[in-house]
Amino acid sequence: MTNFVDVTYQQTGKSLDIDSLGMREMQRRAFEERNAQYLLLKAPPASGKSRALMFLGLDKLFNQGLKKVIVAVPERSIGGSFDRTKLTEHGFFADWDYNEDYNLCTPGGDDKKVRAFKAFIEDKSQAILICTHATLRFAFNQLDVSAFNDTVLAIDEFHHVSAAIENKLGEVLNKVMNKSNAHIIAMTGSYFRGDNIPVLLAEDEMKFTPVTYNYYEQLNGYKFLKSLGIGYHFYQGKYLSAIKEVLDTDQKTIIHIPNVNAGESTKLKHDEVDAIIDIIGTIEKQDPETGVIHIKREDGKIIKVADLVNDNPKDRDKIINYLRKIKDVDDIDIIIALGMAKEGFDWPYCEHALTIGYRGSLTEIIQIIGRATRDSDNKNHSQFTNLIAQPDVSDSEVKLSVNNMLKAITASLLMEQVLAPHVNFKTKTNGGGTVDPGTIEIGGFKEPSSKKVKQILESDLNDLKATILQDDQMIKAIPGNMDPEVINRVLIPKIIQTKYPELSKEEIEEVRQHVLVDSVIKNGEIKEVGDKRFVRMADKFINIDELHIDLIDKVNPFQKAFEVLSKNVTTRLLKVISETIESQKIVMTDEEAKKATAEEETEKAAKGITLETINVEEEMAKDATGIEEDHYDEPDIVEVEIESEILKTKEPLKIKEPLKTQTQTADVTPSNKKKA
Repeated sequence: MTNFVDVTYQQTGKSLDIDSLGMREMQRRAFEERNAQYLLLKAPPASGKSRALMFLGLDKLFNQGLKKVIVAVPERSIGGSFDRTKLTEHGFFADWDYNEDYNLCTPGGDDKKVRAFKAFIEDKSQAILICTHATLRFAFNQLDVSAFNDTVLAIDEFHHVSAAIENKLGEVLNKVMNKSNAHIIAMTGSYFRGDNIPVLLAEDEMKFTPVTYNYYEQLNGYKFLKSLGIGYHFYQGKYLSAIKEVLDTDQKTIIHIPNVNAGESTKLKHDEVDAIIDIIGTIEKQDPETGVIHIKREDGKIIKVADLVNDNPKDRDKIINYLRKIKDVDDIDIIIALGMAKEGFDWPYCEHALTIGYRGSLTEIIQIIGRATRDSDNKNHSQFTNLIAQPDVSDSEVKLSVNNMLKAITASLLMEQVLAPHVNFKTKTNGGGTVDPGTIEIGGFKEPSSKKVKQILESDLNDLKATILQDDQMIKAIPGNMDPEVINRVLIPKIIQTKYPELSKEEIEEVRQHVLVDSVIKNGEIKEVGDKRFVRMADKFINIDELHIDLIDKVNPFQKAFEVLSKNVTTRLLKVISETIESQKIVMTDEEAKKATAEEETEKAAKGITLETINVEEEMAKDATGIEEDHYDEPDIVEVEIESEILKTKEPLKIKEPLKTQTQTADVTPSNKKKA
């Protein structure tokens, strides 16, 4: 299996360093914004969001005049993250402490917990309550919204909220924001939702002060973890026959089996667990106290397995309690889960997250990857592997399978950008001058002209990319099914306008350029030769010092998706995928087709930019680097007919030219083909 994404980190230890108040880097950043009424904290798993909330909540209680702090978590098991904590031992002015009567993340019925919630509101002697999202919703329905005055409402795993009418938690949040003086702290490791519904209405989101701590900052600052790989293994038939190819029982692994409603599922989840156990070895015993299954491998080694698929509440609670108390690397080896072990689950020794079936939610993917990216002295590499079913050529579900494959690879493109180093971009000036490290100058590049654009680029860029990559038309376009200029100048601006309707045309263009440039550069291979750097764009090496936005506009920022796919499937299957993509042409209006073509021709005429410009840059790079385009070398060539999109070759599987159609093939009328 070849990784689609490989990222190496510097092991600086910075993200784990503690200051005089006991705060880590992310927590310090959040605490600096402690006076904000509405605070949105976006940070990856294991960055310390729970403790950051404790610091913020206590400051609001002691120094800002707030009377109560209510912490709401999505499920009971996550409530443990907010247990009593002696913060004063590390230099803070107060401890996180509460009456156990107001820890509502315990077994028991909803009615009892709602009564306790209402009692807490009336109890002047107590300031902190921990509950689930469900308890908050139920209690809210029995209280006047004024009961939340002078209260800090902290929502953990904030992506569970949405602006959809039927989302009850979103309704609670909206009413609290608009009808009380409550302070809100929203926390998430994956702010974007997988269903592409906005978390907040635009007018509410503008009220929040964002604090962003990205994945790269977190992982780069670890002491032990040095690299992270994301790979996909495509299989045909049943996944149980393929899992043994990617399961290494010497690695601490979480196996996420598919939902019973997923196509990959056999619909018999317990039988699937049994089959996985048989793949590992032979059961020796199951500990009656902990529920841990001891399995003897062929070489005699005992593998300790936790079954979280078990439907028996007593058995499941038994193993969950055991997992919460794990202190040693040898306490467990493999966890088999279905729907659990994602959010709020801490197993720092985990090295490998093995997931069967495409996950429709990018949020879920990030949460799963986050289980394997804790820093621990037992590992220097973490791995995420996704088993994806290949379409059977004779299967009626080919279209669905192809779409799932494309979506999986699309998710990897987003993750590559989420996990990669942050790069700043600025307009190239004629005067030249010193450029800060990590900054790239680009000719013709538009820098943000408003506060709103700056906020989007600083804290929402990955969220916006997620929205773009989840768009149905974009998923069809990413393999090269449309000219890059159309993708970049029509589809992407259209999505930006939908997500941010308040932006002007000029602001949309600024955001568009940043999305495009950030995607192309982060997905591009960068080579250094002497004192020069070259970035590979659309199979051409471009001198970074000579980059211009017009050149970048000619690149499909997501072409890599299809290139990666082509290396991991058979030629016959690649042809099936190609034909399936061809059958799903993107519908484009006459006006959109005209716009894309007109803009391209206008800029060519005004600036004299032609395709030859790119080729000149390519030759410059080749001359300087001595790099020959070995990806074109015979016999590793796949010939592509532009008009028909029929692959004409046999093995092997490298693409000579991006698979695409001309603008006029995008379902425009014959009369417009000439114009286009």
